[in-house]
Amino acid sequence: MSLGRDARARLGGAVRALLDVSGLAGASDAVRLAVLVLASRTPSESGVVKIRTSELGRWIGVSASYTASDVLPVLRRSGVVSVDTAEGDYGQDDGLECKVLPLWAAQDVVGHPLNLAKKEYATLWRLLEAVMGPGWTHRNGSVTPAGLIGTRAGRGAATDRLALLLLVLEARETGRVRLCGGAVDSKRGRAAATLARLMGCTAAAAAGILWRLEERELVFRVRLRTASGLANRSRLMVPAVAAAHGRTVADVVQEDRAEAPESEFSERGGTAGPGEPSELEEEVQVSGVPVTDVADVAEHGVAAALHTDHPHLVTPVVPQQLDCGFSGEGRGGFGDLPDRVCVREGAVDGEDTAAGSASPVAGVGPLRGEKPKDSPVDERVGQRAAVAGAGGRPKAVGWDKAQQQRRVGLPADLGLRVALGPVSWLWERLSGWQQDRVEEAAKAELASLAGLLALPGGAPRLLADRLTDRLAETGGEALVDNPFGWLTGRGLVRRPSCTDRRCDDGTRLDTGGDCENCGNVVHIRRARRAKTAARIERELPHLGDDERRRVLEERLREQAAIEAEDQVRRREQARAEKARRDAARAAAAEHSERERQAAAAADAARQALACEDCGQQQAGGLCEACGYRRRTEALVVEAGMVAASWSADLADQADVDAVAADVRASLAADIERARRGFLDSAPPGEMAADPIGTASVLAFGALRAVEEALPELRSSALGRLARTEEAEAEARRAYKTEQGRRWFRHNPNGADAVAAATKAADTARKRAAEYLLATRLQQLREQAAARTELATRPLNDDTAVIA
Repeated sequence: MSLGRDARARLGGAVRALLDVSGLAGASDAVRLAVLVLASRTPSESGVVKIRTSELGRWIGVSASYTASDVLPVLRRSGVVSVDTAEGDYGQDDGLECKVLPLWAAQDVVGHPLNLAKKEYATLWRLLEAVMGPGWTHRNGSVTPAGLIGTRAGRGAATDRLALLLLVLEARETGRVRLCGGAVDSKRGRAAATLARLMGCTAAAAAGILWRLEERELVFRVRLRTASGLANRSRLMVPAVAAAHGRTVADVVQEDRAEAPESEFSERGGTAGPGEPSELEEEVQVSGVPVTDVADVAEHGVAAALHTDHPHLVTPVVPQQLDCGFSGEGRGGFGDLPDRVCVREGAVDGEDTAAGSASPVAGVGPLRGEKPKDSPVDERVGQRAAVAGAGGRPKAVGWDKAQQQRRVGLPADLGLRVALGPVSWLWERLSGWQQDRVEEAAKAELASLAGLLALPGGAPRLLADRLTDRLAETGGEALVDNPFGWLTGRGLVRRPSCTDRRCDDGTRLDTGGDCENCGNVVHIRRARRAKTAARIERELPHLGDDERRRVLEERLREQAAIEAEDQVRRREQARAEKARRDAARAAAAEHSERERQAAAAADAARQALACEDCGQQQAGGLCEACGYRRRTEALVVEAGMVAASWSADLADQADVDAVAADVRASLAADIERARRGFLDSAPPGEMAADPIGTASVLAFGALRAVEEALPELRSSALGRLARTEEAEAEARRAYKTEQGRRWFRHNPNGADAVAAATKAADTARKRAAEYLLATRLQQLREQAAARTELATRPLNDDTAVIA
């Protein structure tokens, strides 16, 4: 429990980072607490935690069956913890081998909140043992007692344990938990609102958790009182933390009553400070008088509004001994008239020093109610930020919008925290506007790096390495005079040494090795220099060394200028080509849009057409029922041809028509049976209410009846055609061919040879039947098409005479 400020912030950041993992969104408190327990027991060498299911359940306060059925499946699905079962002492699947993946992935990542050292793992383990250890009885008879809330089990135990752990990490050395600022639910209180924001639950649920923890005397809610006896600020205390630091809750309460609050601010509506220093640093204008903690104002609905809001200046509050109850008595200033309004409206009589320290311009002040004159302090402050809102946040005067406050910590985004970790000290020196610009530049660079890397997720680490190298070049953060200019102009900027987009200072961003293109560029430049020097040596052999060097540099500059002009020309050509492609792309898009609009118009016009068969309006040229009827008629004709392909003489059209008529009559009987079945099962009222739908259903039923009969007719036709002379001849040829294979020549009548030949004959017979069916159906279709064409041909004079 006795954690220092740095250790508390480090462990608190790691716990919050684990609880904020996307895989735990919506998970129960038992699952979230199980992740923390496994993280605390993670070995720094292997990262694999070996634990029994029952032991994990004891740590989170639930039964082994609940852990196995409700906790472990959620952990497996979340992707946060990999869970493998191990054999227990008696052969059962009771052992678990778990690895907290985010914790293991963050190892050796500079600046990552989950990059914990071995001693930090040990500290986290001892902290969880002290808070919620279930207690053990060892074989030697020694007993390890349970933690503060280790005996709490059953329903809600995991929630209470998690809440107590978060409060312990938020508690200072005095045991006090900093409360959140802003307006809160007056029925629940500021302490419940603070716990609700830490747990991510409602204020009502947090109030219930606090009530249960108070019942076990694990936390105290202390309500301070003013001299008048009214309820004032509230305190949320964790007595175990105070006791670990050698203090008691009574001592802390006495100090809070007698001394001014600590100089810390909480933003209105923000969460309780999660183990971080205050983000807002105000300049105190009066020496010796601390600034009040805005989060410590009286809770809404609890404390009465005594006076109008005044500047947050506090003098030590002591019980006052007033002669009478007049409001002007006891104030500082002259004895006859009240001079000015002091904090709490009541300094002790005769204490002019206390009254004088309440304002920096208290020399000769106006009477109460009069308009005060502008002071030098007001003139200086009024140029930038002169007033403080109800939540204690300074607002700019004369600006279009409120200035943003400087953030001490790095951004909440995990990628940005990893990327900007090496320059965290420079980040603290930036203003709010500069921090926003640096954050935007870092996000843009991370997006650019993510597009260059083959594997996702490596951009933050790559940018952190770049910042580390640039700091090493500079000589460290202490030598950076202009943090904003250095970050935006040097630290975050990629410096390619060649034309390759993956190059940064001669290093490949995707592989981390030397850039081959940079090596080629250097080689080309050296070869060009050597070639130019050799040409000068041939042309001007009598030049001295200095003159030869001058001529060489001049010619190299001329070549560089020619290359620059050529590069500009190529850039212009590329720009023109890009403009041409953009224009062509725009023209193609416009043409596609016109075609789409034309197709939509044609489709709308088609949908407006009446049905060709029944005349139904808005049917798109053919209604649903008529479409089914057409398909049914086509299948009926096809079924007649399939039956005629084996049972009729194809040269005799009368025979073909007779077979088709028999098939049509059989299918008509099937259709009638399907129709009667539907009419008998459907209520008559529904058919009368929707005649169009009824017709569609009947037509579809007829189609289904024909579709079910057609495969049987086709199978029957194939069976009959397989027994024809053509199919049998094909089977005999295949049988003999298979028997004549070289591997059957030594025994053509053996069992293997006969089986293979029989199989080949059956396959050949089937192929012959399919071929005969396809050929005869094609012949019948051609004959039907010829008759249809002849029937639709108009009569001319010769045809009329013949007729």
